[in-house]
Amino acid sequence: MKPAAPLMIEHRLIERMVELLKKERDAVVKGKKPDNGLILAAADFFRTYADRTHHGKEEDILFRELSKKTLSDEHKRIMGELREEHILARKNVRGLSEAIGRYAGGDEGAGTDILSYLDALTELYPAHIEKEDRHFFIPVMGYFTAEEQDKMLKEFYEFDRNMIHEKYRKVVEDYSSLVRPV
Repeated sequence: MKPAAPLMIEHRLIERMVELLKKERDAVVKGKKPDNGLILAAADFFRTYADRTHHGKEEDILFRELSKKTLSDEHKRIMGELREEHILARKNVRGLSEAIGRYAGGDEGAGTDILSYLDALTELYPAHIEKEDRHFFIPVMGYFTAEEQDKMLKEFYEFDRNMIHEKYRKVVEDYSSLVRPV
C-alpha cells in the first residue's frame, strides 16, 4: 500500500461530515435553528480528525519528506496551496465553533456567522480533497522509493496510534483547570 491510500481513505469520512454540514446549512437557510450538538461535534471532528490527524500526517510527515526532494514547480505550488488551505480550514472551524458558542449563549445574530462558516467549510473541503486526490497524492508518490513509502506508512500508523492519547490528555488537562473546589 502506498502512503496516499490511508490519506485518501480518510477523505471519504471527511466528505461524509461535509455532507452532514451541507444538510445542516440547508435546514438553517430554510429557517430551522442551528443544531448546536451537530455543529459542536463537527467542529471537534474537523479539529481532531480532519486537521490534527489527517492534516497532521500530511504536514508533519508527507510534506516534511517531500521538502527533502527536488519537486517540480507544479508540485511545489500545489503543496503551498494545500498548506494555505489547511490554515484557512482551521480559521473557519475556529470561527464556526465560536459562532455556535455565541448562538448557544443567546446571540441570535450569530446564526449569520454560522451560515457563513458552514458555507466556507462545505466549499473548501470538496475542492481541497479533489486537489489532493487527483493532482497531488498519487503523483508525489513517484518521488519516493518503495522503502521510503513503507517507512512513511509506518510513521502514519504510529502517528494515528498516538492521536487518541493526545486528544484525551488534552481533554483532561482542559477540564482540570475547571474543577471546582469541594
